[in-house]
Amino acid sequence: MNFAIDSLEAFLEREYRLVIVEIVEAMGSTPREAGAFMLVSPTDTHGTIGGGQMEHLAIDNARALLAGVTDRFEMDIPLGPDIGQCCGGRVVIGFRIGDDGERDRLQEQLRTRVAAMPEVWLFGAGHVGRALGDALLLLPVKTYAVETRKSELDQMSAGASHRLVAMPESIIKDISPGSAVVILTHDHALDFLIARQALQRDDLAYVGMIGSKTKRATFASWARREGFGDALIDRLVLPIGGKAVEDKRPAVIAAMTAAEILMAIAAYRVKSES
Repeated sequence: MNFAIDSLEAFLEREYRLVIVEIVEAMGSTPREAGAFMLVSPTDTHGTIGGGQMEHLAIDNARALLAGVTDRFEMDIPLGPDIGQCCGGRVVIGFRIGDDGERDRLQEQLRTRVAAMPEVWLFGAGHVGRALGDALLLLPVKTYAVETRKSELDQMSAGASHRLVAMPESIIKDISPGSAVVILTHDHALDFLIARQALQRDDLAYVGMIGSKTKRATFASWARREGFGDALIDRLVLPIGGKAVEDKRPAVIAAMTAAEILMAIAAYRVKSES
């Protein structure tokens, strides 16, 4: 389970008196989108609707509702100089007392959002695989780690769902459309088998492999012998993480790859909806 979701559940268990603060409408340039929400208790908060003076005003109103000194359940806030913000947009913020019914609705809303999250499948739980699992932990994705070695999989972040299998390439056919596949195993031959299966699908948002220019050339030569055309080969991101940062530490590769994956998933969703 995603760490951010765990902490939300912990907040709900700890704080009985709270207000759910949600952006109902977002017009123009705004720091968060409609549907973004936070929770406000008398002494604590969870999440954010964008920060700045807008969020401070919302928190103050939520606590006034809890104290019974206001009945204002909606705020329409221009994000301009009057409140010291320069976004230029406008937000309508709704407030709901977090009674049992609203808590149930929030949990259902959360389950719906989790179900709609894109999947990222990490094939390999070595140093970079584990670092990437950690980097994805707080992002709006569901992460799965696939390994043939239990000793490596046991070290993977608990935020990823673990899959211990003898033939990782066999899982590719069952992955949801729009997912990302990242190939980071300890065996180049296995890497190529997984990539072959992934590239044969045209409904994955991202297929990437750890490696170098030499590995890419070797893979391209192998793939052509397997009957792949250049268009399919070009869909493979190899090396992962781009070239903007010349630093091969696992945490750096993971950070750059996580950003690469998010951009690829966003582009895939825009293309799918157009």
